[in-house]
Amino acid sequence: MGSVIRVMIVDDSAVVRQTLKEVLESEPDIEVMAVAADPIFALKRMETEMPDVIITDVEMPRMDGLTFLKAIMEKNPLPVVVCSSKTEDGSGNAIRALEYGAVEIIQKPKLGTKQFLEESKMRICDAVRAADMSRGKLSKLKARPAASEVAPKLTADVMLPKPDRSIVETTEKVVIVGASTGGTEALREFLEAFPEDAPGIVIVQHMPEHFTAAFAKRLDGLCRINVKEAEDNDTVIRGRALIAPGNKHTLLKRSGARYYVDVKEGPLVCRHRPSVDVLFRSAARYAGKNAIGVIMTGMGDDGSRGMREMHDGGAYTIAQDEASCVVFGMPNEAIKLGGVDLVLSLGSIAQEVQRRTR
Repeated sequence: MGSVIRVMIVDDSAVVRQTLKEVLESEPDIEVMAVAADPIFALKRMETEMPDVIITDVEMPRMDGLTFLKAIMEKNPLPVVVCSSKTEDGSGNAIRALEYGAVEIIQKPKLGTKQFLEESKMRICDAVRAADMSRGKLSKLKARPAASEVAPKLTADVMLPKPDRSIVETTEKVVIVGASTGGTEALREFLEAFPEDAPGIVIVQHMPEHFTAAFAKRLDGLCRINVKEAEDNDTVIRGRALIAPGNKHTLLKRSGARYYVDVKEGPLVCRHRPSVDVLFRSAARYAGKNAIGVIMTGMGDDGSRGMREMHDGGAYTIAQDEASCVVFGMPNEAIKLGGVDLVLSLGSIAQEVQRRTR
C-alpha cells in the first residue's frame, strides 16, 4: 500500500465526488480511500484513518474549506489540493487557501470535449502526485508504478515562431520566472522583496484558468511593484510583474527596444498551459543575454530545456535550492541539464536578481 497515493475527497456535490473518484482511480498509482460530503464527516474519518492527500472544495455547508484547512494544518499537516469553481468568490477563496497551506489548485471537473476531459484528468492526477511529493523531497520518495499512457509530451517548438534575425539591440534587462507546486507563496516572498523601480518581470505559475487573475490581484496588494495578469501585447516595463493567464501560453517578444508579451492559445507543452518552457525559450530567443531566468519549486521538468537555452544564449540563470523548495523537481531538472548558473535559497534570489540587473 505504501506505493499508492491514498486520497480523501471532500465536496458537498455528489456529482463532483463521483467524477473525481472515477478520474483518480483510473490511474494505477492513486487510490481514493474515502469521500466526504463536508469537512465534519472528513475530520471524523481522519480520527481513524489518515489519507496521503486531501482534495477539498472551499465553499461547503457546516464548515467551509478554509476553516477545514486551518484545522488540518494545526492538528496534523497534510498535503491539500483545492478543488474550486471559477467564480470570483471561488477564485479568491482558493488563493487564500494557498496562503493557509494548500499546495495546488484544480478546477472542478465538468463535461466537455474529449480533449478537454483528457487534459482535465491529466491536471487533476498530476496535482495529486505533486501534492504527495510535497510531503518530502524527491530523493526520499518511494518508487511508484508507472501512470497510464497520456498524450505525447509536446515541446515549446509548437508555440515558437521562426527566429527573427533583424532585432534591434537593447540593453534593457528582463526577469523571467517559472514556478509550479509551492510557487504561489514562493512568488509572494520573491516579489515582495523588489523596490518600485524593479526590472520588468514575466512569470509563469502553473494555475488553472481564472485563478491567475485573483492571484495577481492578491500580489498587487502586497507588493511595491505593480502585479497584473498578462494580457496580449502588454509591455514589459520597470516596476511591473506580468503573470501568465491560466490555460494560455505567454511568450516574451520584442519590437525594437520594447519587450512585450504574446498571450495565445495552443496545446499543452510539458503537460502544462501556460508552460514555463514556452516562456523561457521565447526569452532565450528575444532577450538573450539581457534576461535573468529564475526557476522555482515545482514537480516535473517544465522549464528545464528552456532554462538551458537561456543559459546558452547568455542569460544569467538561477534555480531555487532543494531546502527551500516544496518540491525540488523543476529546479533539479534544470540543474541536471546544465542550464543553471547559481543555486540559491528562496530568500536570496530577489537580492541576486537586483544585483544582476543594476
